[in-house]
Amino acid sequence: MDLIPAPRAVEGPMRCGFLFDRDTTLWAAPGTDTTERWLRSTLGAALGLPLRPGPRDAPNSVQLQLDDALEPEAYGLDVVATRGVRIRGGDPAGVFWGAQTLRQLLGPEAFRRAPVRSGITRGIAHQSIEDGPRFRWRGLLLDVARHFMPKDGVLRYLDLMAAHKLNVFHFHLTDDQGWRIEIARHPRLTETGSWRTRTKFGHRASPLWEEKPHGGYYTQDDIREIVAYAAERHITVVPEIDVPGHSQAAIAAYPELGNTDVIDTTALSVLDDWGISTNVLAPTDNTLRFYEGVFEEVLDLFPSEFIHVGGDECPKDQWKRSPAAQARIKELGLADEDELQSWFIGHFAKWLSARGRRLIGWDEILEGGLPDGTAVSSWRGYQGGVAAARAGHDVVMCPQQQVYLDYRQAAGDDEPVPIGYVRTLEDVYRFEPVPPELDEPGIRHVLGTQANLWTEVMEDHARVDYQAFPRLAAFAEVAWSALPGPGERDFADFERRMAAHYGRLDALGVAYRPPAGPRPWQRRPGVLGRPIEGLPPNT
Repeated sequence: MDLIPAPRAVEGPMRCGFLFDRDTTLWAAPGTDTTERWLRSTLGAALGLPLRPGPRDAPNSVQLQLDDALEPEAYGLDVVATRGVRIRGGDPAGVFWGAQTLRQLLGPEAFRRAPVRSGITRGIAHQSIEDGPRFRWRGLLLDVARHFMPKDGVLRYLDLMAAHKLNVFHFHLTDDQGWRIEIARHPRLTETGSWRTRTKFGHRASPLWEEKPHGGYYTQDDIREIVAYAAERHITVVPEIDVPGHSQAAIAAYPELGNTDVIDTTALSVLDDWGISTNVLAPTDNTLRFYEGVFEEVLDLFPSEFIHVGGDECPKDQWKRSPAAQARIKELGLADEDELQSWFIGHFAKWLSARGRRLIGWDEILEGGLPDGTAVSSWRGYQGGVAAARAGHDVVMCPQQQVYLDYRQAAGDDEPVPIGYVRTLEDVYRFEPVPPELDEPGIRHVLGTQANLWTEVMEDHARVDYQAFPRLAAFAEVAWSALPGPGERDFADFERRMAAHYGRLDALGVAYRPPAGPRPWQRRPGVLGRPIEGLPPNT
């Protein structure tokens, strides 16, 4: 059995099995329509089979149904040689995840967009699988602000997430280096904020530049399409609009958002370098009203329970020098600039709560306290997540030391841009999202875990693939499967199963890092080849 993620329990497989052919039919019970559509459009297309509708009890059929005895997202998959395939799900998502397992059982050809051979009978061994997820939040962050990914690439990554049973897409849409979402009432956010004049090539220590404009953005209809496409795959899209730091692109578009009493914000452009900009939002009523307007449009586009507001890496230098910011601190009775940031985040936590949504932000938002219902993405290690959970806040564990997939994958100079910590495939596989120091009440606040793809050093789809895979497959198993403790996990068995999974990734066209390491043409000598220790990319 070479399934990834590993299922909870498997009986079989036995030698005899069920054969798919052109007469195989598909029966779908109410509530399973998303999986029915996916099976016909994706699996049927790959196998060259029509999967026509048929009666429930047809002997040569795939049957989809809900099962109240299963928990949410859990599924049972039964293959019976004389009957066909039956997929039961605790909810519609569970049925869909069962279909993903069926696809893996059918072999790499099931991962293509059209059949490569005709007249081939495809069989599955007689077996029974019972499975379900460990965590409700199994996420992937994609940063499209540093390097823009066109819409088709985003849709492709949603498909890759679905194939690995990941269910939360954290969409990092704004940063100092670009604003990627159309806001109708503030058109200059995309007219100006979505383009920069040039781009640093490599990481911060690199002297190289790509001397051409870089940019792009998603229209609101693009966003609607992405959200709908994700929903068909039972993936929730969580947008991130970064405040009050990581906001230079917005300030370049609307200079009045910046601290105009200490710098000439009209001279700012979209940041063309990596790192943390000192240009942050001014803590004014005008800024609050502006971003309330932004979030109103965001809420119309994204139905997700959580809205991410960043809240990280906000330098306070301009606030310290700004008479307006200091007057605000005094007016609100705050102690210092750190409490001013807490007030800023707290304003939007209450604003979102009043509209039935929940604010989530990076772990810096803990500084100064948080309103009830606010959640935390713990990226600077485990400490922020532990503190948040103990304080009664929900947590998504995504520590940079373990699951930042832009970090290099091997020691030495071979990686294309070898930055940050070495995090091998085995390191990711041994990542444990729940800190051992949490007691049971704290553990209940761990919503799940997330891998992060920051794209400073990922200039195109191939580089994103190279950094993500195969490590994202290991992460998906950590997020889904009920694995033993990190030291007890059978990495050799995972590698054995990955040998088959590479064939699926090949069929999907994923430009993953080869198991033996980068090919010579993937290496970049000189300054880009020198490891940059202790210099993690900013969030």
